[in-house]
Amino acid sequence: MAVLSFQAITVPSVSHCCSRRNSHHNGISTVRCGIAEASGEPAPMGQKTKYNDGIFEKVFMTLFARKMSKFARGGSKENGWLDYDYDSFVEVSKRVMEGRSRQQQQQVVREVLLSMLPPGAPAQFRKLFPPTKWAAEFNAAITVPFFHWLVGPSEVVEVEVSGVKQKSGVRIKKCRYLENSGCVGMCVNMCKIPTQDFFTNEFGLPLTMTPTVIIFIYAIDFEDMSCEMVYGQVPPPFEEDPTSKQPCLVNFCTLANPNSSFCHKLKA
Repeated sequence: MAVLSFQAITVPSVSHCCSRRNSHHNGISTVRCGIAEASGEPAPMGQKTKYNDGIFEKVFMTLFARKMSKFARGGSKENGWLDYDYDSFVEVSKRVMEGRSRQQQQQVVREVLLSMLPPGAPAQFRKLFPPTKWAAEFNAAITVPFFHWLVGPSEVVEVEVSGVKQKSGVRIKKCRYLENSGCVGMCVNMCKIPTQDFFTNEFGLPLTMTPTVIIFIYAIDFEDMSCEMVYGQVPPPFEEDPTSKQPCLVNFCTLANPNSSFCHKLKA
C-alpha cells in the first residue's frame, strides 16, 4: 500500500472506474471504484463483494504479485501481464506467508515495497512530505483513489491527531484484502504492520491502521471488515496494539486448519 512512484509504465486514469460523492456537512469525501454490487456498496458480512476490475486495477495487481512471487514458496514463475486477478494476488500472498515467521513476512513486504520504488525515493518522500498536517491530509486524499484496487472503496474522514482536527483519516468500508483471505495473520503481517512501519520509518510520516474487525474485543459489535487509516498518528508498539490479542477468525479464514501451521497468525 505504501507506493510513492512505480516503475515507468503508462496506466489509464482512475477516473474511468470511479465516482466521487462529497458530503459538505460532515467533511467526508467518498470515492467508489470497481464495485459490481447493485447497491454500489460492499456486500454484507458473510457475502463476498463483487468487483469489476479494469486494466488499471489488473496492472497494479500484476506489479505487486510479480514482485511478491519472487519470495513465494513454490518458485518465482510469473503469469503474463494482466493474467493476475485479485484471487491470484491473494494466493501469492498466502505462499509468501508459508514457512515464515511474523517478522519474516513483514520483512518480505518491506522489500517488495522498496523494490517498487526508484532509488532514493524514501529520502525524496521525506523532503516532499515532512510530518505536517498538510502532508498527512495529502496522503490520505491520494490513498482513496489509488488504492481502491487493494482495499476496496474508502473515504477521507476528519480525525483528531494530537488534539488537532484534520482530514487525514481514511475509512475503508470493507477491506478487500481481509475479505478475500479472511485471515488475521495476512491482514496484520502482510498489510497493517509493514505498511505502518514503511510510512513511519522509511517515509518519516507516521501512520496507524486500525481494522475494526481486529478490535472486536473492545467493541460491542463487529459486523463489518472496515478499517481506519490515520496519517500523522504514531502507531503503538505491537504488544500494546489490539491486533496482538486478536485470535484467528476461524469462521471466515481461508487458511484455518487446526492441524496446520501454515498461518502463523500473530506469533513471532
